[in-house]
Amino acid sequence: MDGRLTVGRAASLYYCARISKLHNMIHQLKYKHNRDVGIFLGEMMGRQMVQSEWETDIDLIIPIPLHPKRERKRGYNQTKIIAEGITNITSIPIVTDAVVRTMYTQTQTQKGRSERISNMEDKFEVVKPELLEGKHILLVDDLITTGATLEFCGLEILKVPQTKISIATVGRSVN
Repeated sequence: MDGRLTVGRAASLYYCARISKLHNMIHQLKYKHNRDVGIFLGEMMGRQMVQSEWETDIDLIIPIPLHPKRERKRGYNQTKIIAEGITNITSIPIVTDAVVRTMYTQTQTQKGRSERISNMEDKFEVVKPELLEGKHILLVDDLITTGATLEFCGLEILKVPQTKISIATVGRSVN
């Protein structure tokens, strides 16, 4: 599985231990409806991107989609909130209707590496390829653990002609 997704750039804002302020902030965003945390973290990412001129050739942002059932249950997609923060700083447009999650999956939180991989395989579909063709896309997620979610979503996007992917996450899990 390693190395199957070709990316232009990839970055995480922080390393994230299970017991940390960042982990608590992401928990607040995902499960306590604290959207302000997501905007704050996204704006931090956006500032770092601008400082390093990392965003200059990115055409659009795609937040990792949630399955509609999970999004209804949560009330929003936390990665879209993070993407909104990035957009506040960079003005890069967000596209939320080009890629969908096709199957409801259980949370990845308690799964090991192989379970995470099988849980994400074939779960994403590009439904509006015309919005992505020829674009450099920033794929945004909250945390990266094994990379399975980003990989399988990214692989679907790269099936669209002349697309390029870069990845940004708030945190990189260290446990």
